Amino acid sequence: MYLYMNGEMVREEEARISPFDHGFLYGMGLFETFRVYEGHPFLLVDHLERLNSSLEMIGIRKSLNKDEVIQVLKLLLKKNRLTNAYIRLNVSAGVGAVGLPVEPYEHANVMMFVKPLPEAGGPTEKEAQFLKLSRNTPEGPLRLKSHHYMNNLLAKKEIENRTDVEGIFLTEDGWIAEGIVSNIFWVIDNQLFTPDLGTGILNGITRSFIKELASKKGIQVKEGFYKTDVLNTATEVFVTNSIQEIVAISKVDSLVFPGVKGELFRMLHQAYQMYTNSLWSRKEIN
Repeated sequence: MYLYMNGEMVREEEARISPFDHGFLYGMGLFETFRVYEGHPFLLVDHLERLNSSLEMIGIRKSLNKDEVIQVLKLLLKKNRLTNAYIRLNVSAGVGAVGLPVEPYEHANVMMFVKPLPEAGGPTEKEAQFLKLSRNTPEGPLRLKSHHYMNNLLAKKEIENRTDVEGIFLTEDGWIAEGIVSNIFWVIDNQLFTPDLGTGILNGITRSFIKELASKKGIQVKEGFYKTDVLNTATEVFVTNSIQEIVAISKVDSLVFPGVKGELFRMLHQAYQMYTNSLWSRKEIN
């Protein structure tokens, strides 16, 4: 496979970064993962807005615009002969002296790589379990999609290599937070609930899209701080991320849910599929 790195297309086995890149030394790097459907980068504008805002927040002087990313993406897809793909767009701080600088980073490393994906299929479901490991608090005022992933990696060890299970974090205070690689939603009395950003979760792009989509469908969305017993009265549960889309949950620990048979899940999943080949931002939902 070929990847893009700082203006060049290189074979993945030939890609190199310096050991003095602060993205490696200190975790000063950010990334976005998104999905391409038949050549269309779904919600690309939303991903770039989050990335650019986060880069400014941590002092990496780099901003990526839609046109340049599309140009690179087209070349990358063509080079790898793909039309449906997983994309990771990564920006690291770049080379710096050993130590903790306070000045902005001026020479970021930009990388984009792809993995093939099949065409989008029908609805899918998993089981879920609450993790013993607590969700760590964000490194700054809010959680960024950064290189700091040890908490997620350690959590993944709890569920081992099972691909049919998602682990759900709780905060140290016992609030429902998010999945290892997802945001979580549930349904009570035909209303949609999801944890508040104040729990320290990532403001997922698909999370925001689902909230907007549900609102357009006349479904009230509530965000707050919830303990695990709230699921005792829930009628549906699902999780979201940009690659897996919406995944129905059939079981959380001992609680059983309808999974892909859930009415609200099915409606949202069907609506989601209508937009994947055309939408640039959730703001375009009509």
